[in-house]
Amino acid sequence: MSAASGPRVAVVVGNPKPRSRTLAAALHVARELTGTEPDPVVDLATLGASVLDWSDPAVAGLVEQVGAADLVVFACPTYKGTYTGLLKLFLDRFATDGLTGIAVPLMLGAGPGHALAPELTLRPVLTEIGGTVPAKGLYVLDAAYDDPTAYAHWLDLARPPISAILDRLPSRAGATS
Repeated sequence: MSAASGPRVAVVVGNPKPRSRTLAAALHVARELTGTEPDPVVDLATLGASVLDWSDPAVAGLVEQVGAADLVVFACPTYKGTYTGLLKLFLDRFATDGLTGIAVPLMLGAGPGHALAPELTLRPVLTEIGGTVPAKGLYVLDAAYDDPTAYAHWLDLARPPISAILDRLPSRAGATS
């Protein structure tokens, strides 16, 4: 990667419904934080039963790519106050040092009653697998997933510490804005 290239950005979505509002929200957050299109974009619902197969090489490759990314948005709907089993299956594949970059916990929910779910349920597992979580988790109401103002305040708070870390990466040293 050249000195002027952007960060390696990934998105992982644990919604059991493919091409969901959760995916749209995650893509929005990744683009807003980095100005970069995420690659890979792992929509776990599209992987089917391979998520259950610990010997599946495609899933192992995705784990490796996500683990090496500079920033990963982990997005999930709130189910029973926590993240989905589908996301849990994927996260279980990571060693305790398997995630080397910044992790952003993002959850969507029907009402404000679960607003602490990203902090209380998703953030701890992301740090356990090695992720750096420099900003509090983001909770967005389902009804506002496509409203940029639903993200604006969080982005104002999260962008400075995340950008400071990304700007110190060897791949970004000397890059101009």
